[in-house]
Amino acid sequence: MNDLSATRLWFMRAGFLFLALLILFFHLLPLETVPRSWAGPDLILAFAFAWSLRRPEYVPPLALALIFLLFDLLLQRPPGLLALLALVGCENLKSRGRSLRDASFAAEWFTVAMITTLVLVGNRVILALALVPLPRLSLALSELAATILVYPMVVGVTHWVMGVRRTAPGDLDALGHRV
Repeated sequence: MNDLSATRLWFMRAGFLFLALLILFFHLLPLETVPRSWAGPDLILAFAFAWSLRRPEYVPPLALALIFLLFDLLLQRPPGLLALLALVGCENLKSRGRSLRDASFAAEWFTVAMITTLVLVGNRVILALALVPLPRLSLALSELAATILVYPMVVGVTHWVMGVRRTAPGDLDALGHRV
């Protein structure tokens, strides 16, 4: 398939939506009845960051906002807060995509780790300012660490299984513009 094709563009956008709904489905399954002392990674955030860096045209801002808002509503988080912060993080990474495509994976991983930290700490700070009861700090830190540590695996799945590769200098997007 050609990366310039509008069919591929919409197919990949639908693929991201399917991936998000699959992650949400597993979040909502009642697999454990006892609360854990640790939190797993925020996979949708990691996948959104990976796709935003690699192929920003596959994850338009409106789709990201709606997906993150759906996650907020169904996972009983304050509606819109994490969605807004994650969208700002994704858009920040999209704007840095051109400079990071020539950098090493370590630089990309470090940048994503900083943006993830800012998103999750910003969420916690705003919730504290609004006097919303916060989960334990150990849960928030374990979620942050797990999300950062799982990012290379997310990039591997994104690259090898889903075919979302980094743009190369001179590549064209679906509209024929240089990336």
